[in-house]
Amino acid sequence: MKSRIENLIRSNSFLLEIYILILLFMLDLKKIEAAINLISAEKKIDKQKLIEIIEQAIKTAYKKDFWSKDTNVNVSLDLESATMEISVEKTIVEQVENPNIEIALADLWDDADSFSLWDTVEIDVTDEIMENEEWFWRIASQAARQVIIQKIQESEKEKIYNLFKNKEGTIVNLKIELVEKNKVLLDYNGNQIVLPKSEQVTKDKYVPGQRIYVYVWKVEEDSISWPRVVLTRKDKNLVVKLFEMNAPELEDGTVEIIRIARIPGFKTKIIVGSEYEEIDPAWSLIGPKWIRVKAVVDELFGEKVDIINYTDDIKELIRKSLSPAQVADVKIDTNAKEAICYVLPDEKLKAVGKWWANVNLAAELTGYRINIVTGEE
Repeated sequence: MKSRIENLIRSNSFLLEIYILILLFMLDLKKIEAAINLISAEKKIDKQKLIEIIEQAIKTAYKKDFWSKDTNVNVSLDLESATMEISVEKTIVEQVENPNIEIALADLWDDADSFSLWDTVEIDVTDEIMENEEWFWRIASQAARQVIIQKIQESEKEKIYNLFKNKEGTIVNLKIELVEKNKVLLDYNGNQIVLPKSEQVTKDKYVPGQRIYVYVWKVEEDSISWPRVVLTRKDKNLVVKLFEMNAPELEDGTVEIIRIARIPGFKTKIIVGSEYEEIDPAWSLIGPKWIRVKAVVDELFGEKVDIINYTDDIKELIRKSLSPAQVADVKIDTNAKEAICYVLPDEKLKAVGKWWANVNLAAELTGYRINIVTGEE
């Protein structure tokens, strides 16, 4: 049984099956405690948080099963002493109209002298429930299912939010734990977080056990959807941060990335510059024997990277941005932000690029609309 439980907890179907664990152990508080200890250790959720989840589930179940949605229910689960108390709050009235939330003074028997009309009293209903425990827990487990799932989801989202709240705009190195059809499950210090399909790069090859860098694009606290952390492999800032990690000149400000354009999985173009004439900014990113740029390209699963030195000459900048094509001449209209680039016929395909990628990236990089023409056109 223990191995079965551990497998459930470790699997990504945990949130859908946890209520089954509660159903199995609800009749034995010691076993509930064992389950909580195991879940807490595997999912790194605070034990008290799990106790509160179960208490909330019992409250919800009571309201549903006793048709008393307006009743204030109090649940106290003490695992150390293996005891549980369930009570409901009722208002003392002269004539009871709603027995779920009201009680007559006479019904308090010996305790009546201690209260007055309109006082609120707690009525212990633990024995009433325990007399019908099999019936109650059978129905309660179903009623509690959504509460348990929701509360654990909220708890895990809050935990992930706290782990990433100071990492927005950075990259983190995570281990791939599981690859499914539409998502990649990543491990961060024993915590699971999803890289959604929308933020994956199609060309990337995700393999369980492999480590990859992801960019922490957004960390937000939303009262409606609860804390949200969005990781991505598509954002161009992933490339920026990878170069910053590999090129000390970027980290110390000697060299800066001025502009960047990217088609994820296909190609990235970068303009770099420096205030120091003796430094070649592009070579700083390339590195000796191309070691720095190779480290970035390998992390991006072979995505091509063009690195261009900045120049004030916009014609020359446009010419360089169309690399690897050789551009014979460039004519620009600065007011319309348009450029006509002349190339030899056998250079046109290079200038345009597959699916027009090269010319589109050059246009994004320079801010000019670029038309490629040959001498024959």
